[in-house]
Order: sequence, then structure tokens, then C-alpha cells
Amino acid sequence: MEIVNVTNTIRLPETDLPRVVVIGGGFAGLTFVKKLKNKDVQVVMIDRNNFHQFQPLLYQVATSGIVPDSIAFPFRKQFKHYKNVFFRMADVLKIEVDKKQVITDIGTVNFDYLIVATGSDTNYFGLEDVQANSLGMKSIQEALDIRSLILQRFEKAVVTSDDETRDALTNFAVIGGGPAGVETVGAIAEFKKYILPKDYPDLDTSMMSIYLIESNDSLLKGMSEQASEKSLRYLKELGVNVHLNTRVTSYDGLFIQTNIEKKFNARTVIWTAGVKGNAPSGLDEKCFVGGNRLLVNDYSEIIGCTNIYAIGDIASMVSDAYPYGHPMVAQVAIQQGDLLAKNLLCQIEGKSLKKFEYRDKGSLATVGKRKAVADIGRFKFGGYFAWLLWSIVHLMSISGFKNKLFVGINWMWSYFTYDKGNRLIVRRYKKGRQD
Repeated sequence: MEIVNVTNTIRLPETDLPRVVVIGGGFAGLTFVKKLKNKDVQVVMIDRNNFHQFQPLLYQVATSGIVPDSIAFPFRKQFKHYKNVFFRMADVLKIEVDKKQVITDIGTVNFDYLIVATGSDTNYFGLEDVQANSLGMKSIQEALDIRSLILQRFEKAVVTSDDETRDALTNFAVIGGGPAGVETVGAIAEFKKYILPKDYPDLDTSMMSIYLIESNDSLLKGMSEQASEKSLRYLKELGVNVHLNTRVTSYDGLFIQTNIEKKFNARTVIWTAGVKGNAPSGLDEKCFVGGNRLLVNDYSEIIGCTNIYAIGDIASMVSDAYPYGHPMVAQVAIQQGDLLAKNLLCQIEGKSLKKFEYRDKGSLATVGKRKAVADIGRFKFGGYFAWLLWSIVHLMSISGFKNKLFVGINWMWSYFTYDKGNRLIVRRYKKGRQD
């Protein structure tokens, strides 16, 4: 194949086939590309990382449960048998809609069809001091930062002679009572219960307070009332201090201020309270709706654009059933990626297209070891069986057999020994004035 190598143009094989450029290799983008394997299109995937990350298990990396390699899978390994797929690691700077061109930090690439699957980012709702002093958890890099900081706090606490400082260093707060927040705070509570006494026997674990702060009147707002009540009970049994109807207004690295005039003393704050669309620049403001998401029609095409689509968290497909768009979860992203790939091939061949209809397969959330909650259709249950179901679903969803094997072995070891084997401070983390 002849290689085009023009200044400021990304080097790609020349082709007469339609070129489909995919921005983002999350659940939506990766599913879309898989469905176009060896079809009569040239697919170019662009992502700032060279790997797909399994975001639902980031909290386990953050709390030393598993190593990051086990939930990441290289794109090039994934695509090694995809003759029509080409990966380029780059940051997208802008989309030139009129020129049908994507501008990146390594050059530009022209497209016939563009798929925006850039996912979501942490939403701090304009709280600049919270953003400056807390940590989000939307990537492996951020999860590793949390892991390092948690361990650094304990290392500093064990050599601190001042009781008040030691108390603050061993206090942890998670903001947001959705699945990510509930799972993270549950894992931290188990760290306190099973790991801290063994690794730091000279620390008084009773000094360590764990807070979960949620602005709504219940946890797991998108799930059933039974799931919310069970998760609350499980967390309290683990010793987590849950504060509902409590909205964070500021955080200076020392104290969390709230709307109820109650403040919390904690040096480590993890923010899981909200997400927003992570959209590249260049698209008209009219394309956007609330949460910085891109408004799309029933076929995932961005409103006001031609042959430019959005899928996954970044897309908002408004309907009577979903007036604010579909939930920003992996199920939606996977189903949208799957259907759009089929529709795109039909569009190229001049065939009729199918409208997207979301099939909710249920929701799961784990609350520490051996306890979880599940909403599967009309069935609402919790406890050990829900945890077992959660484990199987997540294990089978991880990319790569080796990764599945490593995570499975890790979970079995942890199940029987109550141990976490990844308590390494690989690099020191520093953020905010109190670190």
C-alpha cells in the first residue's frame, strides 16, 4: 500500500474506501470498531492513550485491590487482525466540520464519517477549590494517584506525633453516592478493617474516619429504593459515616464545608459526585445540551451535522423515556456503538437504518467484599448472590483472557486471605497545598 506522508497530515495508508475516524477508545468507540473489523471501510481510531481501560474497576486500582495492567488492554494488540483498522495515539485539538478534518497534536486527518466517542470527565460544578484539592477517578492515572496518596497518608501519619494532624491524615472522604462512590468508600472501609492493622500496627485505627457525602436523600439514585437502603445498611456495617442531603460547597485541603454548616476534617477527598461530556472543540454551541453532552438524533447523528455521530457518555439522545438523555453507563455505550456500526454499513450500502432503543439489562453495585445490590428487571436483591453476579459480569467484561485470569486470581486470593497485594507507592503524588 502506498503511504501518504504530507507535512501536518497524519501518516495513513491511501485508500479508496470510505474513511471512518473514531475519536475515543472507551466502551462505545471500541465496540464500534470491533463491528467494522475487515469491512469495506478504513477505520482510524484516535485516543490519547494506547490502551482501553475498564473504568468500572478503577476504584479497585485506587484502593490497592488490583494492578492497573489487569484492567487495561493495548489497542494495537486488540486490532492486530483488523486489516482495515489503524490506531494513532494523539490528543484531538479541534474538529473542522466544514473541511471534514480532525486536527490533532500529531497532524490532521480527513474523514468521510466521524464518530465522537470521547466519553466523560469529572464535573466539579464550578467548585474550583474542590477541584484543586481533591482527586477525581476517571482514568488509570487518576486511580494510581489516589492509591499513592492513600498510602502516603498512612506513611506520614505513622511518623506524626501530633494527634490532630494524625487524625486528619487518616480521615478519608468520598463525595458522591453513586455506584463509583459507594464502591470506592466500601473498599476504603475494608482497607481499614483488614489491611491497616497488619501493615500499620502502631496506628490507632479507631482514629480513622471514613465519610460518604451525598447531596441527594438516598444512595445509588439511579437504582431501586431497595438497592439504596441495602447499600446504606452495608456501608454502616463497615463503619462508614454516611451523610445524605449534604452538599459540598468548598474544600481547602483541610476542611470540607457543606450547605448544612457541618464541616469535615480530611486530608484526602475523592470526588465522584458528577460527570460531564468530554467534547472536543470545533462543534457549534447549538450541538450541546446540559452536562456538555452532544445532542444526537435516534441514529446517533449529531444535530446540525452530516455524517458526524456521537455515542457513549458524550451523546445525549433525548426522548420521552429519557428526557435528559440515556444514563452515562457502559451498557448504553456498548449498545450505541454496536448499532451505529451496523447502521453505518447500511447507510453506505443505501439500506434502511434502525433507530436506537436502549435495552436496560439491569444495574449492579458492590459494597465491599461479599455484599452487593442488584436490580435486574423486576428482581431487586442484595447480599452474597448479588456480589457473585457482580463479580462474574465484571470479570467477563474485561478485555483479554490474561487480564480476566489475573483479576480472577487476585479476587480469589483476596477472598480467602482478606489481603491486597498491590500496596506500592510507585511514584509520590502531590496535589494541593496540603500535600
